[in-house]
Formats: sequence, structure tokens, C-alpha cells
Amino acid sequence: MKMSRNEFKSVVLSDPETPPPQHTPYLIGVGRADCTGPPADVPMMGYANPQQTAAGIHTRLYSRAFIVDDGKRRVVFVTADIGMVSQRLRLEVLQALQVKYGDLYRQDNVVLSGTHTHCGLGGYFQYTLFMITGGYMKAAIEPLVNGIVKSIDIAHNNMKPGRVYRNRGELDDSSLNRSPHSYLNNPEEERRRYKWNTDKQVLVLKFTDQDGDGIGMISWFAVHAVSMNYTNRMVSSDNMGYASYLLEQDKNPGGLPGQGSFVAGFSSSNLGDVTPNTRGPYCVNTGLPCDYLNSSCPIGGTTMCLASGPGEDMFESTRIIGHNVYLKAKELYANAVEEVTGFIHHAHQWVNMTDVTVQINETHTASTCKPALGHSFAAGTTDGGGGLNFTQGAVEGDPFWDGIRDALLGPPSNQTKECHHPKPILFSTGEMNWPLPWHPQIVDVQMITIGSVAVVAVPGEMTTMSGRRLREAIKGELESEGTLKDMEVVIAGLSNVYTHYITTYEEYQVQRYEGASTIYGPHTLSAYLQKYRGLARAIAQDRVSELPAGPQPPFFTENLFNFVPLALFDRKPENMSFGDVLEQVYPVYRQGDVVTVTFVAGNPRNSGDIRDKTFVTVEIFDNRTETWEVVHNDASWETRFHWLKGSNRESNATVEWQIPPTASAGSYRIKHFGHYKELKGLQPVITPYEGSSDVFAVTASFYYE
Repeated sequence: MKMSRNEFKSVVLSDPETPPPQHTPYLIGVGRADCTGPPADVPMMGYANPQQTAAGIHTRLYSRAFIVDDGKRRVVFVTADIGMVSQRLRLEVLQALQVKYGDLYRQDNVVLSGTHTHCGLGGYFQYTLFMITGGYMKAAIEPLVNGIVKSIDIAHNNMKPGRVYRNRGELDDSSLNRSPHSYLNNPEEERRRYKWNTDKQVLVLKFTDQDGDGIGMISWFAVHAVSMNYTNRMVSSDNMGYASYLLEQDKNPGGLPGQGSFVAGFSSSNLGDVTPNTRGPYCVNTGLPCDYLNSSCPIGGTTMCLASGPGEDMFESTRIIGHNVYLKAKELYANAVEEVTGFIHHAHQWVNMTDVTVQINETHTASTCKPALGHSFAAGTTDGGGGLNFTQGAVEGDPFWDGIRDALLGPPSNQTKECHHPKPILFSTGEMNWPLPWHPQIVDVQMITIGSVAVVAVPGEMTTMSGRRLREAIKGELESEGTLKDMEVVIAGLSNVYTHYITTYEEYQVQRYEGASTIYGPHTLSAYLQKYRGLARAIAQDRVSELPAGPQPPFFTENLFNFVPLALFDRKPENMSFGDVLEQVYPVYRQGDVVTVTFVAGNPRNSGDIRDKTFVTVEIFDNRTETWEVVHNDASWETRFHWLKGSNRESNATVEWQIPPTASAGSYRIKHFGHYKELKGLQPVITPYEGSSDVFAVTASFYYE
């Protein structure tokens, strides 16, 4: 590409931090879209706690899409504020993209990854185990499909020449290994190579336009998004979502959340055994440490053994961890000068994970298994224990629970038992197919490379050491031909299809929660290493077209079930209207106070598709224009929208506003928007309503001068 001396000078002088470009630019597009579903009645996805149904909004959920094109090939990376990407969600997104774009966006060049928040909504799965808490819900999956596709649309429509830079650093004090006993079962010489029992590295990709102005960023860091615990019932994007929120507020000043052109994605990685609850596990009833081996308490068992984060409560812990991740990513972004150049590649296969033969050594092979969950799966983790008397580290069955299982679901076959040894099988999900298969058999393995960066889409939760082995194996294969050098390999977890956990063979022997949830047996990681090495080798040799596509996954149309009944008709107290205030605000507040107001409300599910709308606004009166200006909505960190389902189909909405120290003094009001459903004649009619608090003052002090 030739340029005049003046043009070259202007490129060099435009940004002293960014070295002059030496290579043909990529075409880059970024996009963000709301994917929040109905924040009421729908079970949340993550803690598998049937009591944890949605009842309000803490923060909204977004899909963030990044498209990079080298003129020959194009890749899409999406990170969405959801627990994990399910096979059903991926298939529905790919179908929608096919209708819109033909063969431009396909299973081989589109990666869909979840941030792993445990406070998003469920209802978007097609395998029975994941449907037990609520089923398959059109109202829950449609906002996800439409939001993800819209984020890709936005990125597609604003593609322009730009550049990619990479940077990496380490983040301390934000993660802890929650199964150190399992980690210690890995070979000592392997453990000696690493300083920590979690991966502390943060990788950042910085996207700029040709002038060096930032347009977006992706950051990967391995930690569970479980700062918000299972008692929370407000939809929340948790710590990773808060990191995105902060960086996007930084780069899009003055806008409301979800607005502005700069897109900051914080993606999950090999977080299988990594918690943000850095104070570690204690017995909540005694304050003493839990049993080290099985994470239980003398009184109360596993339910009493909980790890807590650095804050006074879950909101503060979310803020602290999210802020730590944001600060590190912001620093790495600001100092990213190593340009990513070179060709783009993508490789994908569908694999039947129930029957992969792996070479253990020169003389012996072994095989993966039909999926099954062990007893310790039911124990849960120190981030949220199971409600029954199961403990982690169980390598023997329990006659009581096995008897109940045999009576209800049938016993596991001897073949499955032997294949999964030493896991005592609680649910032999691979042998359970009513009304639909309980677990997937066909799994995506996928990798994309952008120049010197390889993003490995992993269909589950890899532990720290599993991730290290995978990254090392892939890097070796990619660099084996000599054409690709200095490759940075990063794992994008919770991608494409959910298959629970992936531990090392050694960790599996201990059978804590992660091992019990490694559903394809002890050789699961070996099988993935084999498959991903095959993808990497094909990329290194530029022979991706020779990879067999593999068996297509099913797309079930019959026997999908839904336990969540339709929202009923709304009722209100006598002589009141929807939107009326039940508990009013005070006349004056100071910065740092919490404003609370309660309204007569309808069921939020009756508001239908709530994307790009809000249930709440906080508004300030502008004396110059004599108009009300929105300063916060229900996506804002400072607001909380609680929906309380009362008796007799009456319900309330309580809005809290935590007044930030930076809030301007002035006159404010809080508004609530919603819909109620009533029966008119024999037809259900849905009507919008709104309500407003009294006007109140925010002042720096109660003392007027």
C-alpha cells in the first residue's frame, strides 16, 4: 500500500503510543445489543436452584460481537452475558444468520461464548437435564437469539479498515482455586512449572480504526462469574458484565449503559476450578473453615460451606472483582502496541464425544464414555452447595440415593460404570432419552486464528491445568510448520454447546464436583487435546478444507416441554391504578443515600420483548430547558428493580437508586414503566402503564446556607 510522505507523517504523528502500521489493515466491525429476557418467573441458569427464579433487574444482559476480515476469510467472535451457550441457542442463531446472510456466517467461522453469569435466564436448552428446572421457553430464547444476531448485524454494518493489537498481563487478588485438592493430584513436575494454581493472565485484543482511535476490545480472564450468589433473583451480568459496563462508560462518556460505539467484551476462559470468592470457604453457621477434602461442615453439610467474595455483600464483591478486572484490562488496552498481523483461519468439526478413541501410550488406547454425572455433582460447589446430603470427593455410591435413582430412572449399565471409573454414577444421562436425550453426544470443536492469536472455543468449563495443557498442545501444533510464529493461544470457555466440566485425568480421580461433572469420562481432556490438535495442524498446514465436518447435531422439534405457565391476569388494590405509588420517596436525600419507591405493578412478563426498553428511569429536572432528562435506567449499576409477586395476582415493583457520590444536586424523580394483562370480554388485553414518584431533592448536605 503506497502513501505520500505527508500521509505517512500524519499516521506516525496521530498517536505516539501506536507504532506506524506496517501491514495491510483488517476490516473490523464491533456491535453490542441488549439480549435481556423476561425478568420474572423464569428460572435462572447457573446454580441449578429451582427456587432461584427471576424477579427483577440488577443490570441488563448484552451480546457483544467482533468481526475481523483479512480480505480472504472472515471470523466472528461473540461474548454474551449468559451462563453458557447451548447447542440449541447456537443452532437457532446460525439458522437466523443463514436466512439473513446466506453462507457468509456459518458454524466454522462464528464463535459464540458465554460470560458464565449465573444470574441470566434459563429456558434455552434442548436436552432434558437442562430443561428440568423450567423447560424450553420461546420467550426466553428469542431475546437471546435476536440480541446475538442484532449484535452481529451492527458489527457487520459498521465494518471498516482497522488494526488489532495484543497485550497480556497478570491480575492478582481476584481469583482462587476452589478445588485445590484436585489440582494437587496433577503430577508434581507439571505443577512445579507454574507459580499459581489458577491462571492469572489477562489477554487483551485492542481494535482500532486506521487513525488509531479505539473502537473495541476483548479481554479474557479465567474466573467464574459467581460474585452474585444463588440468593439473588435479579437478572445480573455479574462481575464480567460490570467490567464491560465500566470500560464502556469510560469510552462512551455521557451515554446510558448499552449506548455508544465502543464495545468492550469480557470473555470467560478456563475457569472450571476458579472462583472470585477470594475469602475462601467457611461454615456460615460456625465461621470455621470447611473440611478441606469434601468442602462440608460438621453441622449442615455442604449447604453450610460457602465461599465469600472480598466485599461486605454480593453486590460489593461483584463491584470489587469487576473493577479489578476492568482496571487491568484498561491498563493493558492503553499500553497495547504489539500489532497482530497475518492471515485469518477458522476450523470446526462436530465430534461424537461419547466414542472417541485416545492413544494413552504406545501400546494402549482408551475411549470416552456415554455421558454421566457422579455423586459429587449433586454436592454442588463452595460457590453454591447442593441441598441434599451429598459431599464432594465421593468415589463410592450411596445405597439410599442409588436405590431411588434405580427406581425412578433405571440403573447405569455395567459398561458405563466401568468406563467412568472411579466415578460413582448418580445419573447415567447418556442412557436416558425420555422425553429427549438428557445430554448432548455431538459437540463442536472449533478454533479461529487472527494472525498470531488463536482463540479456542471450548464447549464447557476447563479447569486451570486442563486449559494449560490444551494451550500448550495447540501452540506446539500451530508453530510446528514454521509458518506461524509466537502464537498467543487463548481459551474462550462456555462456547457453542454446554458439556459441563473438563478436568485432567488426575483431577478426575479425586471426584470433586468438577470431576463428577466431567461427563464423557476420565479421558475427556485427552479426547479434546486430540481433536483440537487436529484443527491446529490443519490450520498450520493450510489444509482445513480436508477436515471432515463430522456428524450434525440434532435440532429437536418434538417433545420440547415447558413447566413455566403463562403469566396470569394482573390485579391491583381497590381504588388504585397500575403505576400508583404505594411507598413514596422522602423529600430530600444526600449523595450516598438509597432512594426507594414502590409501585403497583403488572407482571414484567406481560411486557413481552423488553430489549432496548426500560422498567425504570431516574430523571433530573433541567432548569434551563425545563425538561426531565434521564440519568439512569434499569441497566444502570446504580439502580435495582425488584418485582414482588404478591397474593391474589397483585404485584409490586420496588425501585432502589443508590445515589452515587458524583450525582449532581438538583430535583429528581423515579419513573416505572410496565404492562398489565386483563380480561376484556373473553380476550386477554395487555395495556402499558407508567408511574412516577414525587419530586425529591438530592443535595450535598441537609444544611441549606
